[in-house]
Amino acid sequence: QVQLVESGGGLVQAGGSLSLSCAASGRTFSTGAAAWFRQAPEKEREFVASVTWNSGASYYADSVKGRFTISRDNPKNTVYLQMNSLKPEDTAVYYCAASTSPFRSNWRRDGGMNYWGKGTLVTVSS
Repeated sequence: QVQLVESGGGLVQAGGSLSLSCAASGRTFSTGAAAWFRQAPEKEREFVASVTWNSGASYYADSVKGRFTISRDNPKNTVYLQMNSLKPEDTAVYYCAASTSPFRSNWRRDGGMNYWGKGTLVTVSS
């Protein structure tokens, strides 16, 4: 059974930084991508960033480009999201997800993900 477990959420002031981790267990990923999504209160879940398991190529939502960095450690089966220059509008539950699809178009869509974590709350105070 595949499990994705997020950690690292918490409360931070605007302008600060947080680092999220997502540990995967139950299978080793070699194709597709891992991704982070987020859902703010009363809003739909949205794509944040994704990284391919094999090459490490990364993709970002425009709203986080230049502030967030996604990375992965294949031997540890772990994905990270370094978040800098945080803003109050970054407040959300952050979800880790994994896609086994070889198609890049799937790596930023809810429907393209095969596995999901339960989420970790990030709160940015102004």
